[in-house]
Amino acid sequence: MLDGLSTAGLATGCLHGVPWYVAHLGSQLVSALADPDLPLTSGLADALERVAKMHSECDLSNPGTPSATVAILRYGQGVLDHLVLADSPIVFGAAQGYSVITDLRVDDVLPEMKAEVERHETHTEGHREALQRFVLAQRQVRNTPDGYWVAAASPEAAEHSLTGTTPIGKVHAAAVMSDGVSRLVTEYKMATWPEVFATLQTGGPRSLIDTVRKVEATDPTGRRWPRYKSGDDATVAFCQW
Repeated sequence: MLDGLSTAGLATGCLHGVPWYVAHLGSQLVSALADPDLPLTSGLADALERVAKMHSECDLSNPGTPSATVAILRYGQGVLDHLVLADSPIVFGAAQGYSVITDLRVDDVLPEMKAEVERHETHTEGHREALQRFVLAQRQVRNTPDGYWVAAASPEAAEHSLTGTTPIGKVHAAAVMSDGVSRLVTEYKMATWPEVFATLQTGGPRSLIDTVRKVEATDPTGRRWPRYKSGDDATVAFCQW
């Protein structure tokens, strides 16, 4: 799961853009992780390095260089290996409940500026200007020890991922999703994880995404749920056994 970071209309120093970056990082990740014995962090670092070489003519030192969250779930030899970098979560369903693996270090950065964005309704000039100021400030601490980490131009970011291994027998289902979906539970509080998994089991990812969009349509300008945009990118990969 890769979720490109919004540029808020600001320059990135890249000639290609975020969609190009995400597409190429995804293909390079698949290639790197074709080796089942390669650690996920090594595969991500390798993919980041390859993509950087693919657009070396761009200003990769720009703090706004195209970037993305990463969430990887890999099955092999009776275990599930996971890697999470930034706020696209992996959720495991087990007999004893649900566990969420996510990286929310970004939430600890510049809380006052985040609150200023959320004071404005979406689609207003005040919201746009506050969001741009916030994103500019975030870029100064992105991929630094004092800030938070995402996939961008440097392979170093891979070493700051959250990783782990879960025996396949301890869980019965897993969902990998962008935060545009997980906010149905975490921010909107309009569903629980058991309800999310029930929807995925009966209607699949499309049904869950439709639910998210219906909830957001009741609050198009962010009065009830202040946010950066009316609806964020929403993607889900679901598996059960």
